[in-house]
Amino acid sequence: MEYIAALTPSAVMAVAFTALIVTIVKSQGGANKAKEDAAVDAAYARAERAESEARV
Repeated sequence: MEYIAALTPSAVMAVAFTALIVTIVKSQGGANKAKEDAAVDAAYARAERAESEARV
């Protein structure tokens, strides 16, 4: 029974990693793509603005 206890964490992590990858792939493109792109562009703009203000 110790072998089950030893393999369980690895199996759980493998299932969780697979679920993460599937979620990432499914969320690419589609109806949310424009909204996600806009959020990334806004984040870059905020970072650039903060960087330029820090130089002053």
